[in-house]
Amino acid sequence: MALKNNRLDHKTYQENFAEINKPLNSVEASMEASRCLFCYDAPCIKACPTGIDVPLFIKQIASGNVRGSAKTIISSNIFGGGCSRVCPVEVLCENACVLTQHNNPIHIALLQRYSTDVAMSRSWKLFSRKSSNGKKVAVIGGGPAGLSCAHKLALEGIDVTVFEKEKAAGGLMTYGVAAYKTTPEFCHQEIDWITSVGGIEIKYDSAIQGLEAFRNIREKHDAVFLGAGLGATRKLSIPGEELEGVFDAISFIYDIRTKNHSEIQVGDKVGIIGLGMTAIDAATQSKRLGAEEVSIVYRRSSNEKPCTEKEYELAKSDGVLFIWLASPKEIVGEDGRVVKLMCNKMKLSEPDASGRLKPVKTGETFAFDVDMVIKATGQEPLVKLLDEFEISHSYGRIIVNQFGETNLEGVFAGGDCVNGGKEVVDAVEAGKLAAIGILRYLGGEK
Repeated sequence: MALKNNRLDHKTYQENFAEINKPLNSVEASMEASRCLFCYDAPCIKACPTGIDVPLFIKQIASGNVRGSAKTIISSNIFGGGCSRVCPVEVLCENACVLTQHNNPIHIALLQRYSTDVAMSRSWKLFSRKSSNGKKVAVIGGGPAGLSCAHKLALEGIDVTVFEKEKAAGGLMTYGVAAYKTTPEFCHQEIDWITSVGGIEIKYDSAIQGLEAFRNIREKHDAVFLGAGLGATRKLSIPGEELEGVFDAISFIYDIRTKNHSEIQVGDKVGIIGLGMTAIDAATQSKRLGAEEVSIVYRRSSNEKPCTEKEYELAKSDGVLFIWLASPKEIVGEDGRVVKLMCNKMKLSEPDASGRLKPVKTGETFAFDVDMVIKATGQEPLVKLLDEFEISHSYGRIIVNQFGETNLEGVFAGGDCVNGGKEVVDAVEAGKLAAIGILRYLGGEK
């Protein structure tokens, strides 16, 4: 067993990492839109965190008004194109569709993708920016929350500077999503389209490090939005975590997003720890990179799995194995390299704070051969940074009001650094609400 790159031929790599969901053409979109019942008080609207008027945009597609449809979507969700690709719609809008009782809900995501793709491909200008009013706002973090906030502010004539630590904006949309869900090329296109409204300057390779840098930004701007996301992957705190062959899922996916697939090393036998969306992405991509055997280790049973059923079925179709009621105890190595993953056998007890049955050790252990371990155990909050900036938080989650306002004068926040890590669509809504708060603070929108 060994870590290797370039396991597959070029054609197979391209096939394995092509987008899973194929777009609708105009005829297919029209036919699908015609199935919608255009419900009064539609539940799909309530199920969307950004409140997109789903029946309206679908009716606009059905009537041939694609431009109007795109504007309806983008007015609520500036990342409407990206969210149509990565949102877990099967537990959000599509799950709420009244046609689910017949097991065939409207394909809302594909229709949303159709409209937004047409809008971007034709470079439609759906909004006009007001003249600059001289107000300046700094946005720290160019992810969905930050750019959502920046776009809404820019429309109102605010001059926005986005400070982004990476070489490209988009946050986890650009760097943290499986390559077969959305391509980096699309992410760049969407960001260019968002910023084309004007009034938004993005400064790349610009991490804000230290209290002095933060104070300097506050002094030079009328308000600040913090959309810094989360930090590094949580440690397992078990023996062997430092061995060669142990990776964290965020870095693994980051490399796949920024390098050619053939450059990424993967093992013959890969063990994935965790079962959220990131764990599924890491597992399926390991298999698509050429790993012979990929196993996901999860401490609860399948009934408590945090990933969606769609993601679970995708992983199974890719040949990923699932080891239930198991928790990592030790990563065993030889000559400094991973050779086995030893786990505690677990059983379920009374519900914990999350409401799910609590896993407890049975006293038994087992081990299986691996040459690569990927940790998908969530990300650490930026506690040290928040303490240094003197921003109030609860266990690393920034405390804000309904409009994202923190305890610091003129400082607002939203996205993962507030909610602890949710979906892209939640971050977009948080950015919108914070923009409203900032406009109120600056004496603009009431």
